[in-house]
Amino acid sequence: MAFAGISTLGITFGYGVETAAGTKPTTFTQLNRINNIGGMTIENEQIDASAIEDMVSRYVQGRGDTGGSFPVSINLTPETIVEWEKVISDYKTAKESNLRMWFQTIIPGFENAFFAVAQPPTAIPQPEIAQNELLVAEMGLTIEEYIGMQAKVAFSNSQAAE
Repeated sequence: MAFAGISTLGITFGYGVETAAGTKPTTFTQLNRINNIGGMTIENEQIDASAIEDMVSRYVQGRGDTGGSFPVSINLTPETIVEWEKVISDYKTAKESNLRMWFQTIIPGFENAFFAVAQPPTAIPQPEIAQNELLVAEMGLTIEEYIGMQAKVAFSNSQAAE
């Protein structure tokens, strides 16, 4: 019998920096108070494969396009500001050494996790502010490379990660 569905409760998200260029990090740090992790769709471009004798256009599949970015929404608190300032600082340090930053999403019950190599925003963005609502900031991550599902790496700062 198939599962009725998977809940988003208990999903964790974090980052790691390569220690060797092009190699998945072996240490990841969990980021806290995440409200939403934007999806990454892969939409394939279409390459026109029509010939002059074709009365209707014909296409073949081109490269996949992630859209280039995905948002991560966080509860903006003094603690999460410190966390994301460290993400931004760690990214700048890694970039100076030609190393990349990976992000990992762990879903409880899944053997593997989702991975993407991405760049964090250059600064903490100002959130939208409305009456009687949770203060939420959207961190726009620029996708360098979508990795997909691979063996998960336990977060070094969390007992909750699988």
